[in-house]
Amino acid sequence: MSAQGFNSQSQAFLEWFNSIPGSTFSDAIELVDLRSANAGRGIIATKDIEEDSVLFTIPRTHILSKQTSALRSKLPQVFDADQAPADPENGFAVKQDRWTSLILVMLYEYLQGDASSWKPYFDVLPESFNTPMFWSDAELDELQGSATRQRIGKEEAEEMFRTRIIPIVRQNASVFPRQEAVSDDQLVALAHRMGSLIMSYAFDLDKDDDSDEEDENEDGWQVDRDDELLMGMVPMADMLNADAVFNAVINHAADSLTATATRPIKEGEEILNFYGPLANSELLRRYGYVTEAHMRHDVVEISPEVIEAAVKAELQVDDSVLEKVRAKLEERELADEGAVIEWDTGAVEDDGTLLAQDLSRDSLEELNALLEAYLKYVEKYSQDRKRPREDAAISILRRIVHGFQAKYTTSLEEDQRLLGSLGAMDRRKMAVVVRMGEKTVLQKLQSVVMGAQSDQGPVEGSKRARTSN
Repeated sequence: MSAQGFNSQSQAFLEWFNSIPGSTFSDAIELVDLRSANAGRGIIATKDIEEDSVLFTIPRTHILSKQTSALRSKLPQVFDADQAPADPENGFAVKQDRWTSLILVMLYEYLQGDASSWKPYFDVLPESFNTPMFWSDAELDELQGSATRQRIGKEEAEEMFRTRIIPIVRQNASVFPRQEAVSDDQLVALAHRMGSLIMSYAFDLDKDDDSDEEDENEDGWQVDRDDELLMGMVPMADMLNADAVFNAVINHAADSLTATATRPIKEGEEILNFYGPLANSELLRRYGYVTEAHMRHDVVEISPEVIEAAVKAELQVDDSVLEKVRAKLEERELADEGAVIEWDTGAVEDDGTLLAQDLSRDSLEELNALLEAYLKYVEKYSQDRKRPREDAAISILRRIVHGFQAKYTTSLEEDQRLLGSLGAMDRRKMAVVVRMGEKTVLQKLQSVVMGAQSDQGPVEGSKRARTSN
């Protein structure tokens, strides 16, 4: 799209936003075109901003959800459990969950076209995405050994669209305009877009004290009748880009959501939100980008299957013994437990700046405890009890690390050289950043294991800083 067309849409959206009763948009910020920085739209400071300044406010009445769309009143049987249509396979009522409810709402408003009061908002939302859901097989192969590929869920999503979304649309032609001109495959593609927008931008909404539709759970979250968090699209909040080092947060009040500066912001600085302490693999899966700052949150996920395979290979345990071990672990609810090896990020400034970095001792202790349980029951049910548990645990960990490293077809050094030759939004570069982050964790874990082997002691990392409640 041309700069003129892009900016015209932005201006129309801003005018629509400012026309909402109760909305505010600070004169110290501006909605701008950041495509040259591969950031789409964004918000920058046009003058110095003090800490705690309100940047913008959006009333709850203009958060797009099943509560604010007319669709719920038009199709109450779809949204209300006591009126939900029966599932033909089992005869039980099928109520839409919060994901499918919001997808249906967004499809309804989008298909209204100019007749929808939300059109200026839809006009500035992305139409294409860099999340792995939309990658080719060749692009996905660049993730190499990352667990990200197993968490994409494209086939499951499309099955859900075809069984829970398309039938509702087709059976209610008078409610969903223009749907006759759209094929099922086009509806699936449109549902993918709405689902991706929800994944990237939707908010779980705190309790609205004036609402009598929802109840409040013990944590103060707003829930609907089936105890799921109410989810909605928040105009203007999704214009903010985000990073692990940030300067703004979204605060929930009874009647509105407000963006507030968390620290002084200089003129020309971009306003950045925080999506949470996400590994780059998860940042990529949900939002379609990676950042250097989020490498501090990178992890290696060790599944129970990987642990069991390493135990079996290292200790030469036969299947009959493993079955007994697994039964004992199931009694302790450990059979399905894996481990997540992560960096210690306890020492972090308010803006997300990291003060120090080492592997989290807590995550290593959890892995050690899991291995201890395996070894305890292997000893119990096998005849070989001569090997010290500590020595066996270190050898199993070494085998796990080597097994993970073998899943990556390039070395960390090769990835570092490759990184500089790729463009910022190149999907291959994103994959390289993800696998580099995981390899760096593995490299550190390997170093810790080797140190423990030399010292004949337990595998330890940095003790995570704890905060009082």
